[in-house]
Amino acid sequence: MWTADRWTDYEVIDTSDGEKLERWGKYMLLRPDPQVIWKSDKRSGYWRKPNAHYHRSQKGGGEWEFFDLPEQWSIDYHLPEGVSSLNNNATHGDKLTFNLKPFAFKHTGLFPEQATNWDEFSRLISERRIETGRAPKVLNLFAYTGGATLSAAAAGASVAHVDASKGMVTWAKENAVSSGLEGAPVRWLVDDCKKFVEREIRRGNKYDAIIMDPPSYGRGPKGEIWKIEESIWPFVELCSELISDEPLFFLINSYTTGLQPAVLSYMLNLAVKKKFGGHVTSDEIGLPVTDSGLVLPCGASGRWVKE
Repeated sequence: MWTADRWTDYEVIDTSDGEKLERWGKYMLLRPDPQVIWKSDKRSGYWRKPNAHYHRSQKGGGEWEFFDLPEQWSIDYHLPEGVSSLNNNATHGDKLTFNLKPFAFKHTGLFPEQATNWDEFSRLISERRIETGRAPKVLNLFAYTGGATLSAAAAGASVAHVDASKGMVTWAKENAVSSGLEGAPVRWLVDDCKKFVEREIRRGNKYDAIIMDPPSYGRGPKGEIWKIEESIWPFVELCSELISDEPLFFLINSYTTGLQPAVLSYMLNLAVKKKFGGHVTSDEIGLPVTDSGLVLPCGASGRWVKE
């Protein structure tokens, strides 16, 4: 399992009975997690006194219960050793800063488990930049609030950040400013990802690396419907047409969609490795749990790397 174990401002303290107790900076949140089918001793007092608790409804959805939580706060993630010294864009040193707030269906605006992928592709980007002297071109699709975008930009990439939600793109821009990356070469694009890729193919544009975090279900800005079971394979094939003559990597993330690591590997082998060589790896991704010493599974990722 690929584990995001370098966080200092974030921690899964414990998990039990369908919920996880997390520390986000100095604030403790209780949020539902359907994979937590076990029970623990709940030794931490924060189980009884969190700063906020998201209660899931039996009818679907749910709502937050707040005790002592600001409307917005921030946490930092420190870049891997060596990456910050290669970055000419950041003004805030070796860290990324993410602005958080509780919203829509238990979310806070960040998926901390993705840090394991940020570390890996930041290293690849940094090495390529040293080797070639140019900024690798990265396409980040379904880019949300910009965790992958900022990690790639901090490592020296030029990034196209694409998301159908104007609010998410605005949030990502705010994270860039907080991280000292407002001057980084990032294109912030509110667009349907499939239509954007189709236009980029017609324009003849190419990318050295592609990142995608597809949802299980979603709608584009003009009502376009995305269902991952029907859409993901043709979309991966389509994106493979954007890969440059000097490719670096292709990353696919799967959260609670049910796409297993082997499924991600199969798609990347057929759509990417078959054309460009390289190698494919995939695995579950997870977060360490302090009280148990175990790892909480948080989905899966598949990576194709040219080298």
